[in-house]
Amino acid sequence: MSDRNNLVSPDSKTDAPGFIAKLFRQLEQILNGRTRNQGAVTLTANAATTVINNPLFESHQAVVLSPLTANAAAAIATTYVSARTAGQFTLAHANNAQVDKSFEYIFVG
Repeated sequence: MSDRNNLVSPDSKTDAPGFIAKLFRQLEQILNGRTRNQGAVTLTANAATTVINNPLFESHQAVVLSPLTANAAAAIATTYVSARTAGQFTLAHANNAQVDKSFEYIFVG
């Protein structure tokens, strides 16, 4: 198994009982809404970008933001993903002193 808890790795051998048990645990987590593709971030005050590190993020994935505060809701129109690499993405946003621009995010793709 890989370090990222994937069910199957191209170069790994699976033992059937262990694999099936892990498959059912993973399916149960998915059905309960736990897909490990989410997180939370507060935009950096007095800066124009905020870097989010998440080891499960891959450079081709899309990011969806959900504002949690009024200032975050106001900032959503000018906040966008400006860079994506394996393990992190960067949000570009307005440079101001507000410290409560908090979001939850998911990534898919």
